[in-house]
Amino acid sequence: MRTKEELPACPVATTVQLIGSKWKLLILRNLLSRPWRFNELKKDLDGISQKVLTDSLRSLEEDGIVTRTVYPEVPPRVEYALSELGNSMRPIISAMEAWGLAYQKGRYED
Repeated sequence: MRTKEELPACPVATTVQLIGSKWKLLILRNLLSRPWRFNELKKDLDGISQKVLTDSLRSLEEDGIVTRTVYPEVPPRVEYALSELGNSMRPIISAMEAWGLAYQKGRYED
């Protein structure tokens, strides 16, 4: 997790810094439903590179938003899931989804 000194003073800027990239938001959207494996995420997120997915998952894990579980199997199985902190973002993502749906339906046109 980042220290208080590493975070912006503005709370909105803090949220954007933690989850503001296109790919992080889409990863969180997927993880809201269930834990996902790396290759599942890669296949579902059309256009994401392996490096960007790896970097995004590492960043989300370091910030305490995502957990990474390695199962002692052969071959090893790794799953990513929302942590308790990540689950606290559920209303934010839901609000973004609701707003996006309303916009798609033309509810915000003049």
